[in-house]
Amino acid sequence: MRTAPRLAAFGAGLLVVLGGSYAVGAAVVPSSVVEAWGERAPSGHVGQHGTDGHGGHEEPAVGGLAAAADGYELTDLAAPAAPASSGTLSFRLLGPDGEPLTDYDPSHERDLHLVVVRTDGQGFRHVHPTLAADGTWSLPWTWDTAGSYRVIADFVPAGGETTTLGATVEVGGEVVPSRPLGEVRTARVGSLVVRLEGDLPVGGSGGELVAHVERDGEPVTTLEPYLGAFGHLVALRQSDLGYLHVHPEGDAPAPDDRAGPEIAFHATAPTAGRYLLYLDLVVDGQVHTAPFVLDAGASDHSSGHDHSSGHDSSSEHDSSEHGGEESGHDHQH
Repeated sequence: MRTAPRLAAFGAGLLVVLGGSYAVGAAVVPSSVVEAWGERAPSGHVGQHGTDGHGGHEEPAVGGLAAAADGYELTDLAAPAAPASSGTLSFRLLGPDGEPLTDYDPSHERDLHLVVVRTDGQGFRHVHPTLAADGTWSLPWTWDTAGSYRVIADFVPAGGETTTLGATVEVGGEVVPSRPLGEVRTARVGSLVVRLEGDLPVGGSGGELVAHVERDGEPVTTLEPYLGAFGHLVALRQSDLGYLHVHPEGDAPAPDDRAGPEIAFHATAPTAGRYLLYLDLVVDGQVHTAPFVLDAGASDHSSGHDHSSGHDSSSEHDSSEHGGEESGHDHQH
């Protein structure tokens, strides 16, 4: 059995938008408000060391607060206007010269990582669209529910630094917000049960989070490499959807390498508060996404106690109203 490497903060900024504010029947969090907040924000990036950007434990930089930063701009964002309507999600990235950006340096095996999430943390998706010759990124898209969604593009321009830009999409229809009231440290994803132990400290040298993966009560030791690692973790600050992207230290695993049942992460929260975490891992060629909720700055969970209440929600990343156990979702590798 191969032990997975520790994980450290990876080059992505912090993305601030208004989170969880809804009125039934209409999504609020106007794009103009979000963009106004971003006027004074840089794109944000974290220093990278080692192979494929894995390495150092630098403090996460604030960034991704706007659709334009450091000369780059996310523009021409389009998506279906209502739930259950099949269409395309598309956008372009412009460079400092105002022309569409078409040259990128791969980061964790992809030219661009796209995170889409509703402002209450529901409907999380981490996807990789296709780039056309004219600089348009696109992929087929259908919204499951109405609401205000943040679209976050994480990329490295050729010869440049990691850049994180974000924009808001409003999806019409009745909105039923859902936010967890307590920590969630156990997630059921298909036949897998994933438990998260450890602390999420604020600042300093960070702390360790360890995910334990089981199936039918037995440890899973066949975790497969995904995006150059055995685990891929995104953390969103619940209060404002501050965005933190973490990845493993050390060399990327070979395609035939396997790991488990533990995946260890090194992470640091920029501020105290509640964070929504989404862990991507691959078993049997299928990507599983396990959602968690942790309180940064708390130190009473380091003993590894399971604070699950056994609640199991039934929809994709729907946050439990009562805290406890969460349901994730699967998709093809």
